[in-house]
Amino acid sequence: MARTLARVDRRYRVPELPSSLTLTHDEPPAVALAVAIEEARTALVAGREPGERAKSLFLEALARLIGEALRTDGGDPAFAAMVLRHRSPRVREHASLSAHAERDRRQLRATANALAHPAKAQRLPPGAMRDALVALHDAATAGDWSRLADAAERLHPLHESPELPDAARRLRDDGALARLRRLDELASDPEVIRYRALWDRQGPSAGSAQAVASGAGAQQRGDAVEGLATEALQALVDRMNAGAASEMDATSAAVDAAVSGNAGERASYRVVTSLRVPAAFPGDPQRAKSEWDVALLRRHDADTWDLLLLVEAKASADAATTDLPRLLRGLRLLAQADPRATYAFASHQGEIPLRGASLRALPTEEAELARAVLYCSDAPAEQAPRLLSAASRMQLLSAPASLDFADQLERGLAVESRQLEPVWDQLLTAPAFAPVLRQHATLRTVRELMVHPSDLMAAVRAAPAPT
Repeated sequence: MARTLARVDRRYRVPELPSSLTLTHDEPPAVALAVAIEEARTALVAGREPGERAKSLFLEALARLIGEALRTDGGDPAFAAMVLRHRSPRVREHASLSAHAERDRRQLRATANALAHPAKAQRLPPGAMRDALVALHDAATAGDWSRLADAAERLHPLHESPELPDAARRLRDDGALARLRRLDELASDPEVIRYRALWDRQGPSAGSAQAVASGAGAQQRGDAVEGLATEALQALVDRMNAGAASEMDATSAAVDAAVSGNAGERASYRVVTSLRVPAAFPGDPQRAKSEWDVALLRRHDADTWDLLLLVEAKASADAATTDLPRLLRGLRLLAQADPRATYAFASHQGEIPLRGASLRALPTEEAELARAVLYCSDAPAEQAPRLLSAASRMQLLSAPASLDFADQLERGLAVESRQLEPVWDQLLTAPAFAPVLRQHATLRTVRELMVHPSDLMAAVRAAPAPT
């Protein structure tokens, strides 16, 4: 297995970063930032303070990145929206209220439905009570929160039901109703209108039909990659089973059973998909990967298996980079296994008893992942891979000092790159910026682990036949 994986072409590898000495103002700011950040990281690892050269390169490149992001033609609407929110109290209020709006809407509609369900109104005789309940329910259904407040106000003095006045008062005074009414008021503010227009330019909002369709498409691509990776691993397992069979000193029937490579009881290796960590597994599962796309197993004895290789299928290289922290947490969770225990993992092939000792032997640090982890993708390899990740770029841009700088720049005020020194200090010392500091090291790790399923299959087929 190790020899085969070593032969697989790694088409997604990233090139070495250029030296900062070779960079000029003509270089894209993202490239310069990646170089400066990596220089800072390597200096800190070596126990040195990053030099002024790296700091100057970082500040100048970040200033240029902010300027590019603010351009009206070809800029970044998400960043422009963040700057507007940073500047405007009304936009900040709108954004804060919007974060809870969907929950507030569900809560109010549920309350109105319990109080004024159409079936309840139909049981009442025609009159003021029935009309008030119908009006309240209609307002909630339409999302007209001012009309809902008016309907609750009209309902309050009606005393046909002893519970009704209190229920109407609670609805009228509900904080959710006040928040949604304020959100409606802010919707006509010019700055809020501009803010919403900027967000709309980014693409479909979360939960929209377009976003759901896009997510479904990515899921389908990931499923297709998983199928191709499974085929390639099965071909590798067939070779490994054949090699194991050739070494067995057993009867011809036993050899035939092992060579078959199916789920027969004598096969030495097997492939399983959707390997799921048991709910009662020791350790903290929070934010850890709990389901593994494809796994290669080795038989330990008649009843148990050892875990040798985990393969994660991704629709894109960027998706793998984003996934790495969760993958590492998943491996560290598996490492909590009791080495003397056996754990029943669910999979598409049924229940799999895995030895805790093999789980504890899995790598838990980035530098060791290559011996037991692969990412698989069929995405095209980029001519020039992005050296500054999207997440790192946005974290740098959204730092308070960056937003202050951008606000002044957008308003035509004089700015200097040294105003961004607080971002440099955060990069070197703030725990929240640790992923940014390690962003290129993480990118290299992921790209070294990533293979195309056709390259994996080609390496399997090129392996010498077992004798």
